[in-house]
Amino acid sequence: MGKGFYIRKELAVTCVVAAVAAVAVIIALSVVYAQEKSKNEVTLPFTAGPDATSTFSPTPSTPKEPWMHFRLPDSLAPVSYNVTLWPRLEPIADNLYVFSGHSTVVIRCVRETDLILIHSNKLNLTTFEGHHAKLNGLNGATAPTLTKTWLEIPTQYLVIQLSSPLWAGNMYELFTQFTGELSDDLGGFYRSEYMEDGVKKVIATTQMQPTDARKAFPCFDEPAMKAVFHMTIIHAHGTVALSNAMNYNPVNITMAGQDLIQTSFQPTKIMSTYLLAFVVCDFTYIGTQPGVRIWARRKAIEEGQGNYALEKTGPILKFFENYYNSSYPLKKSDQIAIPDFSAGAMENWGLITYRETALLYNPAMSSNGDKEWVVTVISHELAHMWFGNLVTMKWWNDLWLNEGFATYVSYLGANFAEPTWNMKELIVLNEIIGVMAVDALASSHPLSSNEKDIMRPDLITELFDSITYNHCSQMCQILFSKESCCMLLLISYSCYQAVDKAGIPLPRPVEVIMNRWILQMGFPVVTINTQTGKITQKHFLLDPDSEPLFNVNMCLIFLISIQTATNEDMILNTTGWLLANIDMKGFYRVNYDSENWDSLFTFQAIPVINRAQIIDDTFNLAKAKMVNITLALRTTKFLSKEVEYMPWQIARNNLEYFFLMFDRSEVYGPMQAYTKKQVTPLFNHFKEITLNWTKNPEKHTDQYNQVNAVSLACSAGVEGCKELTTNWFKEWMKNPANNNITPNLKSTVYCNAIAAGGVQEWDFAWSMFKNATVASEAEKLMFALSCTKQPWLLNRYLRYSLDPEKIRKQDATSTITYIANNPIGQPLAWDFVRANWAHIFNNYGGGSFSFGRLIGGVTKRFSTEFEYKQLLQFKEDNAGQLGSASMALERALESTMANINWVAMNKEPVLEWFTSEASSPVS
Repeated sequence: MGKGFYIRKELAVTCVVAAVAAVAVIIALSVVYAQEKSKNEVTLPFTAGPDATSTFSPTPSTPKEPWMHFRLPDSLAPVSYNVTLWPRLEPIADNLYVFSGHSTVVIRCVRETDLILIHSNKLNLTTFEGHHAKLNGLNGATAPTLTKTWLEIPTQYLVIQLSSPLWAGNMYELFTQFTGELSDDLGGFYRSEYMEDGVKKVIATTQMQPTDARKAFPCFDEPAMKAVFHMTIIHAHGTVALSNAMNYNPVNITMAGQDLIQTSFQPTKIMSTYLLAFVVCDFTYIGTQPGVRIWARRKAIEEGQGNYALEKTGPILKFFENYYNSSYPLKKSDQIAIPDFSAGAMENWGLITYRETALLYNPAMSSNGDKEWVVTVISHELAHMWFGNLVTMKWWNDLWLNEGFATYVSYLGANFAEPTWNMKELIVLNEIIGVMAVDALASSHPLSSNEKDIMRPDLITELFDSITYNHCSQMCQILFSKESCCMLLLISYSCYQAVDKAGIPLPRPVEVIMNRWILQMGFPVVTINTQTGKITQKHFLLDPDSEPLFNVNMCLIFLISIQTATNEDMILNTTGWLLANIDMKGFYRVNYDSENWDSLFTFQAIPVINRAQIIDDTFNLAKAKMVNITLALRTTKFLSKEVEYMPWQIARNNLEYFFLMFDRSEVYGPMQAYTKKQVTPLFNHFKEITLNWTKNPEKHTDQYNQVNAVSLACSAGVEGCKELTTNWFKEWMKNPANNNITPNLKSTVYCNAIAAGGVQEWDFAWSMFKNATVASEAEKLMFALSCTKQPWLLNRYLRYSLDPEKIRKQDATSTITYIANNPIGQPLAWDFVRANWAHIFNNYGGGSFSFGRLIGGVTKRFSTEFEYKQLLQFKEDNAGQLGSASMALERALESTMANINWVAMNKEPVLEWFTSEASSPVS
């Protein structure tokens, strides 16, 4: 066994800077947190004043008229809203669902103005004496008359011009009355539908983030414009109304000749509009009243699908109370599973909304992965109850403060709830490695952007990507050895000021330290020569010839501007190896001299995370032309002896790129033969430890790796695998009421059986999908239906994807992407997207979170000049109609060009290597 020398990430000044800065900022952050908390104890408080809103001033490059700006002026601040809404859960005509309501917002005038701008989008406002609102003065103030009002559609404002100014310090109230469509577009106040016992049920629900509260009622729809909300919901008998705060006792009323229920709610904490939520449904719940409650469809609750969420919510809340050293800020924690929901979940304060797959769990039908998804999403959303909801970013350019921090601590909360799963290690695989692939593109972006560059709603939506969520979560691991110190990442400008005013000595100002992390895109590659001790670093790009969209000129590892150094401790004078970035605590890749690479490839005594890291680093270094492609492929040779999940999953992820590039070429055959040779021992290993597939592995990650073993073995043609999966599926077809396929293997079994079968298997799976009452089961079948090798079935499935009666709108883009993952389906999906883009864009929302993933999914196989030209033509044909897909399209163009160059350079050596290794004996 060779001697190993480990280098951790706590090198040079990083440790000193991080430790001192963490202590300083924790003190500062505690002050800010306390201030925010105290504001919630004031009657009708407000946060928007001259200092708080000064950042909203128009920039010189913006249009002259105030209503042509996408940002609100700093002249007014909301104090409270009193909103009444009445959603109709029956159509009034031609399947048209509507809601009506009225709102009174109390406004404090901060700066003298004769203009009121308030957001309003897709609302029909009642006019009063020719104007869209009424204005009254409060506390003795006199309100000027309205001279002109109109709706400014491009910037989504109700514009109100006044005969004379509102005076600074005075309070006014603005009344509006309106109707709106309760559409199925998954944004604002919308409807969701589901079938129960053959009857269609309709609920009314919300998704306000980032800019859709204005679709529910006129409001100052910016995160810093916090206020108190007094909500009242009118609804039918047999339904319940929920909102952020606890309800008062419902009362019976009569309106428009109908007997209805009026439910009013206690005032909310002072909060942002994007956190507001209300739901009208006939759901029931499990839990305590008041306290933690899990709401869902009645059958789902009766079947116990909410039990796991209820079991874990309490412990996770307790964990965060200890972690933040502060009690949960609210009186209740309602969590509700919505049948149609665009995101995974939404952290509405006191009423968290989820996709059903993110909250409901059925032990008999849901997999180990489903269970992990539920606990991590719950943990993520509960983390927001303090940071994000109580302490909020001023503007969306600092969304990373909310989402990056929540992503990181979600693993801490999940680790507390499920201590045997070792969730702290899985964050590397689930979050970090994936975001490194995106952040290595020249089209990546920094964590934080300039406010003036993020104004329009579609640009705001683009920020909800893996950089925002996952890059920041890795920063926590880089900067701190103690988890509690990761609150440094929640620095706002006020925290910078608090540290500076406190006079706490730091090696550099806090703002300078943090700007190196948040204002630069990308990450470095560190090259270590163990023969000379020379260490160099530079910005890592998958395409070294590309030009980054943002400047990168500061070191990201040591927080100092050093590109080259020499350290004699790095010189190996004996046989052995040197390994840097232990457990991937640092956000960088590592390259070595060839001698050290050769020594590392024994993989003896190397930690499991670093075995995965070596594979991922070498494959990406090869893409960047820093090492030979065959060096990367050599890292997979040890897999014939590997049984741990992380190395196998990383190898599978990286080899998937080879399949994407070569599954239509002569490389495919030797590549499949090599995969078969390497995975056969793993397949036999799990066959043995599961007693011939009769029980599940005990370890959490072993259950995941069993899926890898079966999936890879079947795709590579390992003897016995295809028969195993198809026989299981046939048994289910014979007795649809009795599915004995283990939940962990369902996706793999379904996919392989449908791929091997024909229309009979497809139609059976479609029937099971349409009748599924467990969301995670429906999701597995939805994916498996894309595995067929019959083009006509794939084309039929593509047509189904845009029929909301067959595929929910929330799942449409995922379905198309699944089909594009199939080599046969990829060109069909690309043609379908191009032919139907206008329909997709207009009917599935230009602000849909999944648009970017759709573009990436249907183009990831692109590797020819012809396909690159098709992408350019698509961009030209749909200019102005790309919305939140714009950034994804730029990445697709960059990736396609990189693929073209990579294939041209590597096809021959890859073919030669796989051909040679496929015929050699297992080492």
